[in-house]
Amino acid sequence: MRKKIPQQYGLWKSPITPLSMSRLLTISDVGWDMDGTLVWRENRLERSVLVVQLPDGQAFRDLNSDYSVRAKVGYGGGDFTVGHGYVYFVEAESGRLYRQATQAGVAESVTPAFGYTASPAISPDGRYLLFVHTYERKDSIGIVDSEGKFWPQKLVSGDDFYMQPCWHPEGQFIAWISWNHPQMPWDGTRLHLAEVLSPASGENLPTLGNITTVAGDEKTSILQPAFSPDGHYLAYISDESGWWHLYLYDLKKGDTRRLTQGEAEHGVPAWVQGRRVYGFSPGGESIFFIRNHNGFCSLWQVDIGSGHATERSVGDEYTWLTQIAVSPKSNCVALIASGAHTPDRVITHDLSKGTRVWRRSCAEDLPPQTYSVPLSLTWKGMDGGTVYGVYYRPSSETFEGLGLPPLMVLIHGGPTSQRGAHFDEQAQFFASRGYAVLQVNYRGSTGYGRAYRDMLKGNWGITDVQDAVSGARDLVEQGLVDGSKLVIMGGSAGGFTVLKALEDYPGFFKAGVCLYGVANQFTLVADTHKFEERYSDSLLGPLPEAADVYRQRSPIFFAENIQDPVAIFQGEDDRVVPRDQSDEIVAVLERRGVPHEYHLYPGEGHGFSRAETIEKFYTAVEKFLRRYVIFA
Repeated sequence: MRKKIPQQYGLWKSPITPLSMSRLLTISDVGWDMDGTLVWRENRLERSVLVVQLPDGQAFRDLNSDYSVRAKVGYGGGDFTVGHGYVYFVEAESGRLYRQATQAGVAESVTPAFGYTASPAISPDGRYLLFVHTYERKDSIGIVDSEGKFWPQKLVSGDDFYMQPCWHPEGQFIAWISWNHPQMPWDGTRLHLAEVLSPASGENLPTLGNITTVAGDEKTSILQPAFSPDGHYLAYISDESGWWHLYLYDLKKGDTRRLTQGEAEHGVPAWVQGRRVYGFSPGGESIFFIRNHNGFCSLWQVDIGSGHATERSVGDEYTWLTQIAVSPKSNCVALIASGAHTPDRVITHDLSKGTRVWRRSCAEDLPPQTYSVPLSLTWKGMDGGTVYGVYYRPSSETFEGLGLPPLMVLIHGGPTSQRGAHFDEQAQFFASRGYAVLQVNYRGSTGYGRAYRDMLKGNWGITDVQDAVSGARDLVEQGLVDGSKLVIMGGSAGGFTVLKALEDYPGFFKAGVCLYGVANQFTLVADTHKFEERYSDSLLGPLPEAADVYRQRSPIFFAENIQDPVAIFQGEDDRVVPRDQSDEIVAVLERRGVPHEYHLYPGEGHGFSRAETIEKFYTAVEKFLRRYVIFA
């Protein structure tokens, strides 16, 4: 074994460069056709592409070279579906639905350029297409014939939001999820069931009758309805027990039973359309599902008759699994999978043949020693409550550290989100340079049950900040990190936590890195998009009654307390947290002479997608940290 070179932490030369960070491919979804054709969606810098793998096993290919595939209802998701030899997808610019044969042929429009669509669902006979639609702040579920010969019709409307419409295997029912302001989909949603009525004389499309609510209310989160292949059951995810679990509703008997057990999550927050965490086996006798325990994911299969669940190992290298899709032909499951040393891959796991890799998100040309292994962590918050997180030690094949490492405290966005044991390129970017990294799943994060998630209600800007500070303090007290070199970094809601932490605990962090962070809670609710415009009702309180709270939790009104260096990064075209939020903070920093940098990126929105932006961002962050943390 080659002897490692002693080098100060934070100054290690890393093979994970800003350029390589800008070239990472992301994979967002995967689906099957009836004949075993596999389709997945790749985000290639500024364009999203559908890739087709035919069942003959030959090399995969792009579906077409003309269209970027992206749905724009809310934060997106629900970009495509596959069925009867066709892919149905949402074109990014127009929001229209298109269809294209998986074997050969050109894409043809199915819906007009009117509003935006998402979550297409093809009927069992291939004649009709359900979809979620939004136009002028009015959401609905629509239907159109699969060839686009007729004008689409509105099937369901009246609620503020809709997601995940699905068909009964005989086409006689559909089911969907809806919710209303001020609930978010992880707060309270409803599962609806309706009969499908054949087109009346002179009509071209079906209508609905006898609509009923199967599950859910304002305090219960329901996710992903799906009918069993034999048509006996309607499955769904519910958190009525305090954890997201898998349930079965018997369509004939009208009774419900729970299939999964334990203090683990089997659902996810529906930040986007099209989230999938389970799927029926082809015969409907069992269900494959993803189980999340303390930020580590595993694949399981539960027998519907007995309720017995069995873990299915897809490989030790995979500790995070998403977007499960079960083949309609065999007990073969497609997943997007990753782990500590393993960037995102499209894999399939066949119960008899094992696991196969179909697509890798990068070259995977770095040795495993480059990467740090994520460790699940708990500590006591300032009030004595338990807080969760993920910890990365500094890791390098070449260097060993001198002294104690600086610490990057990374704050996730949302704030209802979770950092888990997936391949995290940002954490590895810092760990490979000699930083310790703490990802804080502060109280309010998902992944640890409803009670933990609800702890942030009314406490946003308090609990998240305290949990970040207490987590860093715990590592300092254990002698694992240098208490004089603590950095806090986050984007969006995480950027808000960064600003609040710098204000409320001046001098604790050596520096802060804020990406498109919330600075003014009043203007946020006035300017943000429809999906989140009432989110603050639960996090802070409804206006105008909670105006004093909004002022206390708006960093802009207390920015004079910031004394530590801070780097601000913002997209000019951000519609979720508009640039005014960053402009106001920067103006105060300039007026008071606080060391800072402001990086404004033209053409970028809420999150950076352009290769040149990503490379510039990581280059700037590394220089900022060297100046104000390592060499300060």
